[in-house]
Amino acid sequence: MNFLLETLQLIVLSIYYNAEAIIKCIIPTKKKDVTGEIVLITGAGSGIGRLMAVEFARLDVALVLWDISQEGMKETARLTKEKGSSRVHYYLCDCSDKSEVYRVAEQVKREVGDVSILINNAGIVTGKKFMDAPDSLIEKTLEVNTMSHFWTYKAFLPAMVDNNHGHLVCISSSAGLIGVNGLADYCASKFAAIGFAESVALDLLATGKDGVKTTIVCPYFINTGMFDGCITKWPTLLPILDPVHVAKNVVDAILTEQSYLLLPRSMNLLLVLKSFLPSKQSVILGKYLGAFNFMDTFQGHQKKQN
Repeated sequence: MNFLLETLQLIVLSIYYNAEAIIKCIIPTKKKDVTGEIVLITGAGSGIGRLMAVEFARLDVALVLWDISQEGMKETARLTKEKGSSRVHYYLCDCSDKSEVYRVAEQVKREVGDVSILINNAGIVTGKKFMDAPDSLIEKTLEVNTMSHFWTYKAFLPAMVDNNHGHLVCISSSAGLIGVNGLADYCASKFAAIGFAESVALDLLATGKDGVKTTIVCPYFINTGMFDGCITKWPTLLPILDPVHVAKNVVDAILTEQSYLLLPRSMNLLLVLKSFLPSKQSVILGKYLGAFNFMDTFQGHQKKQN
């Protein structure tokens, strides 16, 4: 195909896909049927992991819960059963440990079946400035927030590819899109998670496996206890998010096969501004939005989202 034909194709498809996106904003997208799917959620013992499990409990799926807290998972399982779920399985698993991920993944395949919706949600934050953070905590942040995605994808993606059916969900953060003062290791881990998830999504498309869908979730900070004490300068523009609201939106994004979910919607505008503003203007915008002081009132040292 020559230059003119490829350019024409680009223009026509660009117009079509932009029109499609506008229409989807006006007309609600039909939700897919996930009845019978096997949904695995890491970090399911508390926070939005637990709340997403409760949301999925209403959809007649088999739930697989992973966490490092046995008691947390028991409570999540109880709540999902109250909502009607009859198939709930939970496993102790430290997602930062590659060998443990592979071992527990094999157990899940034997006892439950091939996972068809994988939600990488487990995460931690040290809450320390870069030079004050012990090396061990920095490494742990990257192991949980980034490397665990590699190991879970390695474990469960092959079956999805073989069937050309499945859904990969990366729960990242707005801190994976825009740097935040005092969160160097956390931001690095979330930026990396997004880059990894985007690359795998392109790998799937390039190999024709368009039946395996991907969703990348980038919420602003959520009131799950992970960022206790932190406040937002302009709560109307950038509110600390309600975890129930986030969980419902994530499940809805999966059911409507959204590629990206940014919460709140104002994050979309900030991301656009970041792409073309001069660096000095980006700095003063960051100060205006409170990005330099967000962690000043952080309470605690290491918080886990699981």
